[in-house]
Parts: sequence; C-alpha cells; structure tokens
Amino acid sequence: MTSNILPIIGVVCILAYVLKRRMRLPLSDIPGPKSESFLSGNLLELFGSGAAEADFRWKDAFGSVVRYNGIIGEEHLMISDPKALQYIFHTHAYHFLKETGGRRAISHILNGHSLNSLDGDAHRRHRKVMHPAFGGPEARALFPIFRKMSQALVVRWNDMASQDSESASVVLNIPRWLSRATLDAIGEAAFDYQFGALDNAQTELGKAYENIQVAFFGMQTPSRIFWDNFTDWLPSWVVEMLLATIPNRRYKKMRYTADVTTQVAKQLVAEKREAIVLGSGGKDVLSLLVKANTSTDPKAQLSDQELYDEMRITLLAGHETTSNSLTWTLWELAKHPEVQTRLRNEIREAELKARGELSLSDIEHMPYLQAVLKEGLRLHPAIPRITRLVKDDQVVPLSKPIRTTSGALRSEIAIPAGTKIILSVAAYNRDKEMWGSDADTFNPDRWLSGHEKSKDFASVGVVGNIMTFSSGTRSCIGWRFAMAEMQCFLVDLVKNFEYSVATEKAVRREGNPLMFPIVDGEDQDGVKLPLRVAITARD
Repeated sequence: MTSNILPIIGVVCILAYVLKRRMRLPLSDIPGPKSESFLSGNLLELFGSGAAEADFRWKDAFGSVVRYNGIIGEEHLMISDPKALQYIFHTHAYHFLKETGGRRAISHILNGHSLNSLDGDAHRRHRKVMHPAFGGPEARALFPIFRKMSQALVVRWNDMASQDSESASVVLNIPRWLSRATLDAIGEAAFDYQFGALDNAQTELGKAYENIQVAFFGMQTPSRIFWDNFTDWLPSWVVEMLLATIPNRRYKKMRYTADVTTQVAKQLVAEKREAIVLGSGGKDVLSLLVKANTSTDPKAQLSDQELYDEMRITLLAGHETTSNSLTWTLWELAKHPEVQTRLRNEIREAELKARGELSLSDIEHMPYLQAVLKEGLRLHPAIPRITRLVKDDQVVPLSKPIRTTSGALRSEIAIPAGTKIILSVAAYNRDKEMWGSDADTFNPDRWLSGHEKSKDFASVGVVGNIMTFSSGTRSCIGWRFAMAEMQCFLVDLVKNFEYSVATEKAVRREGNPLMFPIVDGEDQDGVKLPLRVAITARD
C-alpha cells in the first residue's frame, strides 16, 4: 500500500510547489544564509547543528529577521524581533496558525485535539474551559504537593550521597532524577494520580512516559530532518495514515503512550465526575476541569475525548519541560559556585526569618532565587523554537529596521499567506540589545533592580519578558504551576546539596522541539547531564 501511494505523494508535492511559487510573493530581498541544497535548503544546518545553535549564528550574521530555504527551495522566515513577536503572539495571534499539514498530524498523535494544536474558535473554547483550573490561586493551592515531591527527591539523593562516608557525595544523571520527580509532581497535582516514579513503581502510565524525550524529540539525523519537514507538504490525512501504519520505533512509542494515557484518562474522568456528584471533588487540575466543564453551553464545554487529549498534553508538557529547565539551571549553578553559594545563603536567611517551613509567599519574595530561576529560563528555554504558518497576507512591524539585500531599510515586513515561520525563542532570549552584551552568559544580577534592560522593549513574555513560556493567547496555560514547582525544587535542592561539574566533556543542547542535554561522545546514553551532588555542611 505504501509503495502505491508514493507516486501520488510525489505528484502532490510537485503541484503544491508550483502553486506556492506562483501564488506567493518573494522573500528573497530579506537577508539570510545561502541555500546549501536545492532538495533540503538550510534545514540540515537549522536542525542538525544542536538546539538553536543556527539561530544564534544567523541572528549575529543577518539580524532579527532571517530568510532561509526549506525543501525544494521553499522560502521560510526566522523571526526574533520583539515588536514582531508581540504582533504575532498578541494582536494577531489567530492569523498565524499553530501547525501545518504533517506537523499537525504528528501533533495529533502526541496530544490529540488539545490546546497545543488547535486554532481559532476551538482554541478559544478550550482555553475558556481550562483557564479556571490554571489560575494563580489554583497554583498556590498545589504548593504542598510540589514541596512534598521536592523533599522526597532530597531524601533519595541524601541516601545515595551518604553511602560515601568520606565525601558524602555521589555523581548523578540529573535529568533522569528530575524527570521522575516532576512526573510524580504533575501526576498528583494535575490528576491526583500516583506514578511512584521516584520509588521505581512500574505503573502502565509510568512506563509509557519513560525515556520519551529521546523517543519523541531525539537526535536530528538528516533523514529525520528531511522526513519531518517533507510531511508539511502532505495533507494531514495522508500523514495520519502513514503514521498509523509505519513500524517505526518513534511512532510506535507515540501511539503506545497516547493509547495508555487515554485509557487512564477515561478512568480518572469517570472517578472525578462521581466524586463531584458526591460533593467531594478534589483540588487537582483534572477535578477542577471536570467541574468547570459542567456548563450547558456547547461553546463552554469540552467533549470527553477533548478532556482525555488535554490530559495527554498536560502530562507531556508538565513534567519534561519543567525537569529540563531545572536541569539546566543546576548545570549553571555547578559552573558558577559563587552564585550557588549566594543563593544558598539567601535560602537559609529566609528560613531563619520565617522561623519554620517556607511558604510560597516567602519563596516568591526571595529576589536572588527569582533572578537565578529567570536567568536559567532565559538562557535555556525548554522549547527554543515555535513554528507558525501564516494564514493570510500580513505586514509585520519591527522594533528596529532591517537592511534588505538590495540596500533598502524596512521597518516592517510583508509576509505572504502560506509562509512558514520559526519564532526563535532562544535568539530573542539572548538578544544583546535587550539583555546586554553579556546575553550569552549566566548572570542572575541582570534581573535585580536597575538591571532589566528588557523593560525598554515591547512586552512579550509572561515571565520577565522572556519567551520561554510563549506569549499572548498562546502562552503556556500552566506557567504559574511551573514557576511554583521550580521554585520549590530549587529551594530544597540548593539548600541541601552542593553541585559541581562531573564530566570534562562538552554538554550539548539537542532535540527538536524539546531541548535536552547530551554529553559529547556519549550519545548512546541518551539524555544525560552528570553532576556531583554533595551534602551541604550544616550550620
């Protein structure tokens, strides 16, 4: 069957290419790298040279708007200009579609019809139903769960470090442990579900989410880069048919994870409904969602399948992005012991002042902790790029004019319908005009009073004007939960342990769209960032 459809796919691609070239306005006057190949354009450099590394090179060479080539000479744009991002994410969000053909099909396998893949009225409806479960008070109510999980991780690390009586330390693969802890946290906070990942409990759902970073978003080989971009040329139904039958390990893992999550979601939704009828609904996200979904207005409801799909994306986005952000922040602290010591001192001083357990309010009022967390999020965004498809012809304003290849200055750019654009979170987060000449370095002091240059630019991100949680109507709905959780973990992990680098090899940033660490020369080990974790001396 697959062999019979290949000629059809080829014809579709050729026709689509001809139509696009005839209907679209040229972008060739916008500066960008020379195409490396007619077949794959600049895609191998873009996706095959480390997470967002090409973004940094291209921004330095060509500016905040870059033209590059995709398959068969198709022209795309990469944008990191603050005013342009504000236009795209805030004022005209639904004119820039979330997914394109093949990527939409792949996203549906992963996330179903959830916030992560919807546009227009469907996205508005989902956001309206889900918003009450993700507000500030709801995030604060889950603080005890986040604290319990961070302290459980402290106990595990303390036990392992204590086995070496001489050094009271141990070398740990940090992302492996943080992924387990944040999976436990999102399970209990979002669904009142016990994964038991820290205790090695073998639940079916837990097994489905093991090693998903490499399985779903792993190493970018040339064939994988070409295939992922080639599917954008195909109708969604063609890609969905192929993905449902291809005996590929990556897609089999996606299908298995989706099936298991849906089965568990059905059971949990039924339990939450019964609890609400009995008047004993919980404070977890799913309970609040089921309660908020009781409206008789179809425009304010989610179907059962849509609830299951939202559970899938909440699990995926709610633990790996958080664990990766914490991993990179601990990595920076290990490389900057003076920052680590200063943060630890602030935590201990806050505890003395509180005369007991720190509350979330206590933690939120620790300025250096907030600075360290924001700096880690700025420098290492878990998802360094966001893709969009331009729905209709747009004229996008710029905060700073660009000089075209013909020498003209433009303070806005005309983008024709059908253009694929990459919105570079990573390049925006390191814009030297916004963040200073040291934007590529880890410097928490930039966040303290009088040091925030980003305030002079267009307001884009939901936290500190960084784009790590996206922006506008498309911003991460769970950003308040993520911030509360990461603060809890940082407080307990930095208070109780000292971190130092445990490898002389380079640590690379890999993956697309999710970024994760790989030790150079140890690719076979998958996601890996080893640190020596030592029990801190008690005063």
